[in-house]
Formats: sequence, C-alpha cells, structure tokens
Amino acid sequence: MLNLSLPGRVFLCTLPTDMRKSFDSLVGLVEQQLGQDPLAGDLFVFRSKRGDRLKLLYWDNDGLAIWYKRLEEGTFVFPMPDEQRALVGAHGLLIRPAELAMLLDGIDLNGVKRRKRYQRPKPNTSATP
Repeated sequence: MLNLSLPGRVFLCTLPTDMRKSFDSLVGLVEQQLGQDPLAGDLFVFRSKRGDRLKLLYWDNDGLAIWYKRLEEGTFVFPMPDEQRALVGAHGLLIRPAELAMLLDGIDLNGVKRRKRYQRPKPNTSATP
C-alpha cells in the first residue's frame, strides 16, 4: 500500500497539462507557470485538458516522484481563486492538503463552505525604516 504524506503546501497548476509530460517538463512548468522551486518539498498538481487525469509531482527526499491518476468516470474540478485560496505565479493556486484529499475524492471545492478561522496577518513588507 502506498502512503503519501502530504506536505504543508499544495499548488495546483490551473492550465491544462499534457499528461505525456514527465519529470523535466513538469519541473519546467513549476518554475515558469507557478514561480516555485520544485525541490522545496511542496506538492504540485497538474490536470489534463479533459479533467479526467491528474499528475502530482513532488520531491521525495532524494529524488522527484510522480503520482498519476486516471478516472474511469467523471472529472476532477479545480477550485476557483478566492480569499481562502491564493493565486501563485502566472497560473497557480495554493490549496490546503485537506482540500487536495477532498479533490481526489470527487468533492467540488467551489461548493465547500469554510467556517471563519483566525489567520495571522501577512507582514507589511512595503514599510521602510
């Protein structure tokens, strides 16, 4: 049995991805479209044009790993950006690991209502001393 421990950050690439792409091509998408470091230990999720296939790319301590899923029926629906899901890079979306688990289980995250929780304010980087 495969047990994938989820990292702290999960990035969705919102552009449809050619599922023939492998390690080097997906690393290029992470760097160009998401503006992220593929070796940072984060998880990157790519969806096919039809939406019935997903590829997950992640750094596994000593090398890159790809996890691939094809649905026999139905599609994966990526959420829309909102105040809970921040845009990243040109075509990326940051989601929580729990949201990835729901997405893989067929739950449409656009219809999920999240209760208000405390979030630490982002530091003000524009202030000059």
